[in-house]
Amino acid sequence: MDFGTALLVIATIVVLEAVLSVDNAVVLAVMVRPLPPDQRGQALLYGLVGAYVLRGLALFFATVIIQVWWIQVLGGVYLVYLAVQHLLHHRRRRLEGELPPGPPPSFWRVVVMLNVVDLVFAIDSVLVVVAFSTVLWVIFTGVAIGILLIRLAAGWMVRVMEHYPRLEQVAYAVVGWAGLKLVVEGWAKAAELMGRPELAPHLPQAVFWAGTLGILLVGGFLALRAPQPDPVEDDAQRD
Repeated sequence: MDFGTALLVIATIVVLEAVLSVDNAVVLAVMVRPLPPDQRGQALLYGLVGAYVLRGLALFFATVIIQVWWIQVLGGVYLVYLAVQHLLHHRRRRLEGELPPGPPPSFWRVVVMLNVVDLVFAIDSVLVVVAFSTVLWVIFTGVAIGILLIRLAAGWMVRVMEHYPRLEQVAYAVVGWAGLKLVVEGWAKAAELMGRPELAPHLPQAVFWAGTLGILLVGGFLALRAPQPDPVEDDAQRD
């Protein structure tokens, strides 16, 4: 592969990583937001290191990891659980008034879960990236740049949600939708491995992206139209 072709493939992989990982960035932003502000960047940094290691291992063992269907199912169930737990808590706050905030999550627990989520999303990434090239240095370069962009996007989303707290509900809706996608894809892989393709459900990419875009556009529009809570007043109520 000549250098010009390698650059084109790297650019393609970077774009694909960025596009395919929109939901990943939202998930990461949601997961680090409960941490104190001074710990969020550090958690994303540790998650970045873990993402490089896990994505590298996933690429080396691509033919094995794509068969481990239960990773996607468990990861998807966890994301759906996060979304449902948050939305139920939000509903309780509306019905019962302001609830006292719970203790912030453990820093290292968040870091570990960031890496677990990275591993789950790595499976889809591996399938797409390997289809474009089998030259390891080209793949790793494109994936490394793509992961860095995802982390920058996650940090930006955290700051946006700080200014527009209503968007947090939209973010959790995307998290639940992404979790549902992972559960469906994991179960489909299990059905195919068992030789029962007729039992394999499928969520077409067009449907998934239409749903994601719809959640972001409609939810974002409604969230930004609603009056935003005053962060100063919220902090005073928590204190």
